[in-house]
Formats: sequence, structure tokens, C-alpha cells
Amino acid sequence: MKIRSRNSAHYKASRTPDLRQRLTDGLHHLQEASDATSFVEDQRHEIGVNGLSQEALEIAASLDDDGISVPVLTGSVRAIDMGLILLSAVAASHTVAGATTLGLAHFIAMGISVVFAFAFFQASDAYQVSVMGRGMSQIGRVAASWTMVFVMLAVIRFTTGFGADISQHWAGVWFVSSLAGLICIRLVVSALVRRWRANGRLERRAIIVGGGTAAADLIHDLESQPDNDIRICGIFDDRANDRSPPVVAGYPKLGNISALVEFGRLARIDMLIVCIPLRAEKRVLELLRKLWILPVDIRLSAHTDKVSFRNRGTSFIGTVPFVDVVEKPITDWDMVAKRVFDIVFASLALVTLFPLMIATAVAIKLDSKGPVLFRQKRYGFNNEIIDVLKFRSMYQEMADPEAKKVVTKNDSRVTRVGRFIRKTSIDELPQLFNVLAGSLSLVGPRPHAVNAHTDNKTWDDVVDGYFARHKVKPGVTGWAQINGWRGEVDTSEKIQKRVDCDVYYIENWSILFDLKILLLTPFRLLNSENAY
Repeated sequence: MKIRSRNSAHYKASRTPDLRQRLTDGLHHLQEASDATSFVEDQRHEIGVNGLSQEALEIAASLDDDGISVPVLTGSVRAIDMGLILLSAVAASHTVAGATTLGLAHFIAMGISVVFAFAFFQASDAYQVSVMGRGMSQIGRVAASWTMVFVMLAVIRFTTGFGADISQHWAGVWFVSSLAGLICIRLVVSALVRRWRANGRLERRAIIVGGGTAAADLIHDLESQPDNDIRICGIFDDRANDRSPPVVAGYPKLGNISALVEFGRLARIDMLIVCIPLRAEKRVLELLRKLWILPVDIRLSAHTDKVSFRNRGTSFIGTVPFVDVVEKPITDWDMVAKRVFDIVFASLALVTLFPLMIATAVAIKLDSKGPVLFRQKRYGFNNEIIDVLKFRSMYQEMADPEAKKVVTKNDSRVTRVGRFIRKTSIDELPQLFNVLAGSLSLVGPRPHAVNAHTDNKTWDDVVDGYFARHKVKPGVTGWAQINGWRGEVDTSEKIQKRVDCDVYYIENWSILFDLKILLLTPFRLLNSENAY
């Protein structure tokens, strides 16, 4: 059924951003409603009855490898191309007869060539993944574009006289050596792209939410798009087989929505495509309430409604429109920047704090018997279980690696040294090694112990949507700690405030935000009121 437009064409064009806002507002309302039914309890019940089938487990196991980010790939190839052009120019100055000395005119010509090369390569689609996978096609585009760069330099020289004193021999060697290097690089890139596409690492892995005819039509439209990079991995639907067939357009239905949440934690999925009519807002909201905790993009398929769209709030795969509701946090170059940030600052912190860490280790050994370090199972990215390192602060025979009992004020299990290092958070310093290993980030939601609880209820039972804080990698410090929410958690309000801060951090992340939190951390640690 088509959505009827009103008399004004403007209403038809603007309806999608309004819908997106209503869905977003409704989702936040469901998250915050005090009388909302606990999603985690529903999830456990349904998974207990309708757990993942063997087929779903096998598919999830086949999708556990990391994909290659297309923006990172294309950006890296761009950087290599431009770097090669500049290095070839410098190298050419040492290979020509008499060795050319590079002057200001040479450097200006090199700068102009990089600008033109970037523009011509881009215009010839030399950075499209579909083109990079075709060896001869991309070589032809690169060769033609690089030739056009020198044509433009010749035009500039003819019309302005700039470069008249530049050696033609040097320019010729530069052109040939750069072209040879670009061709070699593109042959390597072509081989890598073909291999990555063959094993699915350059595809966006998608799950269809909702089945039936609408899903079949969507799959047909997606697969008919040229150079489509969407790989459909299965279908999940709450409806029974009499309303939603077990196989749609050749793809199996792998389970219900609760099973999808579990599937999303086992498999590396990039996108969830909700194939439900936009007019069914109530049903869409209920689905989003369950799905938003996953670290994936969520798109609402709008192709069945045949609505005209403006670009704001929408995206397209070929000609198929989608409403963008939830974005996957910290992806592509953001992820690279955050990782570089972690490695640089964690390394600096280790060098700076190494004497303090050695002194702490000696003090622990002298104060009580047992190992210096303590490992604890905690929740990591996407709900994975990771081992987090800490300096041991309890007596060895009273250690609580499963966090079954919360540490309280004057807890008899904590050693004298342990009491001090817990108050000052020195016990957390070994987690810098977790950062270098990649299981933690310097800044992010603090990793909570698997069995952490308040009033005999685990924290995922206390806070609706608790696992949304695991959409990004956990951190050594975080926004919640900066705002005073650290130490003992003896009330539901305290864990709710922590989760609120964590979700705020995820939704507002930037490198500058990370830097702000990192710089504020030493000052906020002076407040040790709740740290025992």
C-alpha cells in the first residue's frame, strides 16, 4: 500500500525526517520509561525457549572475522598514491644526469601535481572498490589520470611561463617512475580487493528484520543493484511460519528478534535492515527497543512505501531508500584515530608511570603473599568476555574473581596496600597493557564484572538497555568516572547514572572528548569518597 501524500508536495518530501525524529524520540522514551518491561528478562526467557538453531550458530561462526573498512581502504590507497608521487619526484632528482637540485619551482610543481592527481583519480572513479578490484580497468584509469596531470602542468607552463627552468629530463623520469609505481601498487590493490571480496571482508554484512513478501521484494531490489556491496546473511522475524515463510528469496529465517540479539553478539554484522512499513511505528519502536543495544547500523527500509525523500535522514543503496535511525558508533577512520590515540597515550603513560608501578608491585609483595596481578572476567566490546588486569588489592585466599560480593567500606578482604591503591585507582594501572593489547581503550565505559550486582540483581536486570554501553570498547577511564560515578554501587540509581553517562559518551564521542576525559581524570581521582 502506498502512503498517500497530502496536497502539498512539501509534506511528502519532509515526512521522512519527521518520522525519523518521532522514532528517535519514541526510542528514548522507551529507554527512560520507569515502567518499561525489562528487555533482558524477556531476552533470557525467549532465548531459553527459542535459542539459536544449529544453522544460525554455523552462520554466526562463519561471520566472526573482522571486515575491511571501505573508507579506510580507499583513504589508505589515496595516501599511498600521493606519497608515491612525491617520493618519485625526489628520487628522480637523484637519477637524472648531473643530479637535479630541487628548488622552489620543483616543489610548487609537485604540490600542483598532487592536487591534480587527487582530483583526476577521484573523477575517474579510481578509488571505487568495484574499480579497484578490476586490474586492467583501474590501471587504464590511473594511467590516463596521471597523463592528464602532466598535460595540465604543460598547459600551465605554456600559458604562464611557470616551470620554464625545470629540467625536462627530470620531469620525464618523474612521470615514468611514478606511473610504474602506481601501476605496481594498483596490481597489488587489485589482488587484495579480489581476495577480500571473495571471503566477504569487503562487504557490508546485513540481516533482514521482518520477512514475507516485503523482505523478498527488498532482497530482489538490493541484488539487482550494480556493484552492490551488501551481503545478506539471514532473516529474523517474530512471526510464525504461517505468516513469515522459513525461506525468503533463498535466505533462511534464523530465528526471532531475541535470537537476533544473541546472533549479533556472535557474528560480525554491520547493518540491520528493518523491513517493516514505516506506518507501523508502534511495531518499529518495539523492535528498535530491543535492537539498539547492538553495535550496528540500523536502517528502516522505505522501498515498499514509495515515498519521495530528501537526503537528510536517509541513505540509499543503489536506488533503494532507507531511513537512518541508529548509526554504528566509532567506525572507519574514527576507529583508526581512536586506536592511534590509545597506543600513543598508553605508551606515554606506561613510560611515565613505570616507576610507580614497580613500587606498587614491591609494596604488594611485602604486604601479603600471593601474585602481584589479579585477573577478572569483565564485559568487553559487544558483550564479549575479556580478562582485565589489576594490581591485587585483596588477600589471595579472599580474592573474588567473579565479583560475587561487592567491596564495601572497611572490607576485611582488602589489604593495607590494597586500600590505598584502590582509593587512588593505582590498582587500575596494569590495564594500560590491556589497552596496548586492544581489549580496552583508554577512554570508554568502564568494564563491569560479569556477575556485578546490586540488591541481589545483576546490573543488566537493574537497568533497561544496560548492554547498550557495550556498543564500543570499554575504557580505563570514562565519562561516568569524571562525573563522580565510581566506587561502590549499592543502589539502583548509581548504576543507572553510570549507564546514562556511558550512553552519553557513546552518542557524543570525539577525539577531543577523549582528550578532555583523559586530562580531567587525575583531578577527579582526588574525590575518593566512594572508592574502597
